[in-house]
Amino acid sequence: MYEYINGTLAEVAPAYAVVDATGIGYFINISLHTYSEIEKAESVKLYLHHIVREDAEMLYGFSSKEERDLFRLLISVSGVGGNTARMIQSTYSPSELRNIIATGNATLLKNVKGLGLKTAQKIIVDLSGKMLDLPSHNAAENALAVSQRSEAFDEALAALVMLGFTKAASEKVLQKIFKADASLGVEDAIRSALKQL
Repeated sequence: MYEYINGTLAEVAPAYAVVDATGIGYFINISLHTYSEIEKAESVKLYLHHIVREDAEMLYGFSSKEERDLFRLLISVSGVGGNTARMIQSTYSPSELRNIIATGNATLLKNVKGLGLKTAQKIIVDLSGKMLDLPSHNAAENALAVSQRSEAFDEALAALVMLGFTKAASEKVLQKIFKADASLGVEDAIRSALKQL
């Protein structure tokens, strides 16, 4: 029904954005990935997916068509709703997620909060063939980088939580750090995060 929304970013948080389009504020659910793309913007263009349920109507917004395409594939899997798909996309970038599914890495996928191994395996079985339809960028190379980054990311996150920082704040900072330099080791990532927390 809706393709995209173009307007002023009236309010933004890691889980949602309010976009003012011609005087009407639209509440749009977003992933952490989209949040990091738009958090400092004044005006935004978000690609939309509209979900109508018996008890609610929800808009999900994405900074790119690729991310929206992945969202649509995820919610096509039985048992995966909009919020679960958003949580998956908040944990992994579109290219990381595409490579996790393409390489069948259910262990990495089940690291998503609230996602069990069975659901992770179901997502991979249902979507592995469909990943070929989406544009790919050096799948094998990216998959290796994802698994290495995930290990370092998880260890750094565990260390920060043990030091008393909240998991949400630590994850956000670490995602920025690893986005800037995916080859960082655990110790360097923790040092960088401590400077920003």
